Amino acid sequence: MDNLHAGLMVAVIALVTILLRGIPFIVFGGRKKTPAFIVYLSDVLPYAIMGMLVVYCLRSVDILKKPYGLPELISGLAVVLLHLWKRNTLLSIALGTIIYMTLVQTVF
Repeated sequence: MDNLHAGLMVAVIALVTILLRGIPFIVFGGRKKTPAFIVYLSDVLPYAIMGMLVVYCLRSVDILKKPYGLPELISGLAVVLLHLWKRNTLLSIALGTIIYMTLVQTVF
């Protein structure tokens, strides 16, 4: 890849990013109130995305073969308990990831 190609690629990526960030302001900029459907989506999409991520992460767990999904179960429970205790999503996910990687690398 030469410099011209790399520069054009960065320019296109930058333009698409700017457009994606600006389109909501262009579409809803003249309105005083955000449409109810958009407000509804902003309420439900984060939960739907988290649910999809959980399904995606656990889709290949085989509970019939060793380690029987134990690292996933233990780290998942840790994430839930940490979140219920501290109410900090970043902390829950980070410590759950650390617990999972520790279990996979050292225990199982």
